[in-house]
Amino acid sequence: MKKLVCLFVLVVALFLPLLTCASEEISVSAKGAVLLDGASGRALFSHNADQMLPMASTTKIMTALLALENAKLTDRVTASANASGVPGTSIYLGVGEALSMEQMLYGLMLRSGNDAAVAIAEHVAGDVPTFVEMMNARAAEMGVDAHFENPHGLDEAGHSASALAMAQMLREAMRNPDFREITGTQKKVIPWVESEFSRVLSNKNRLLRTCEGATGGKTGFTDRAGRCLVFSAEREGMELFGAVLNCPAWFDEAEEMLNYGFEHYHLETALVAGAVACETGVSGGMADKVEAVADRTLAAAVGEDERWSVRYDFGDGVRAPVARGEAIGTATLSIDGQPVASCKLLAKQSVEDRSMMKALKRILMQWLLNFRS
Repeated sequence: MKKLVCLFVLVVALFLPLLTCASEEISVSAKGAVLLDGASGRALFSHNADQMLPMASTTKIMTALLALENAKLTDRVTASANASGVPGTSIYLGVGEALSMEQMLYGLMLRSGNDAAVAIAEHVAGDVPTFVEMMNARAAEMGVDAHFENPHGLDEAGHSASALAMAQMLREAMRNPDFREITGTQKKVIPWVESEFSRVLSNKNRLLRTCEGATGGKTGFTDRAGRCLVFSAEREGMELFGAVLNCPAWFDEAEEMLNYGFEHYHLETALVAGAVACETGVSGGMADKVEAVADRTLAAAVGEDERWSVRYDFGDGVRAPVARGEAIGTATLSIDGQPVASCKLLAKQSVEDRSMMKALKRILMQWLLNFRS
């Protein structure tokens, strides 16, 4: 009997690491889900991440981004009858009511006002169809799989995106400091014209209150799209972006994905913007070497058992003349041999080309200096 007990203990001990590892895998009910490393854009977890699905009011991430890129926060935005009458979630804009673009954006992102979405679209583009063209053009510029038919996300044939596209869209939008400020705000009070009350807007993104380090995102729901959530969080300098589309347990699964990412990955910074990355040879120049600096910070989330490396590429070589700040090569960050991010390498100093005239001039100047001394 003792031998059997000892054998059982030994088997459990041998397989315990496997059991623990299996329990750490993520299981989601979402039709589409993804978790991205904010630094490199690499997917750390995905489930049907490329499947095109209706995305409801998470659409408003693109609406807000275009507004911030094409209008001023101080612009006065007037609600038309078309805006005031749009169905669904609303901030109850009256026909002819005017708010600043900033106030409209808070109504759009916190309250998810469909009326604010139309008012913003008409202000930026003149009409909704033209704004929708802008949305699709910006999506194409980003290289994401998304197609828009409206600025608010109400169900409409063809209005869809992948979970990957929505997470990438939020990652792009969060580079805008005004977007980051708005989407990360939990509560905002804005005017209610011709009313004795003000509009008190509470952010529908529950993660801002329950999830450590949550930075922003957008909720969405329609009968066709189900519950949709695009989200982000930052811990110890590493920011992650994610999306769950048609997900019954949207907030719980989003938080589980984030916790998984922060538990199993850490940020590695390979190069810092403006810092010297390496030195490379220069042919035909007054100097035979030049220092190369990174044009931006090169970093990525790296897993516990992953290895990262950086490769420098100067093409066919650097030839003088070289101007200070000129792009002379690239640096590529790879994880386990797979490229995940890259940056340009810029010349830290100028290098003149070596010609007979310049050589004579240099000799003459050196002779004059020696003569004077």
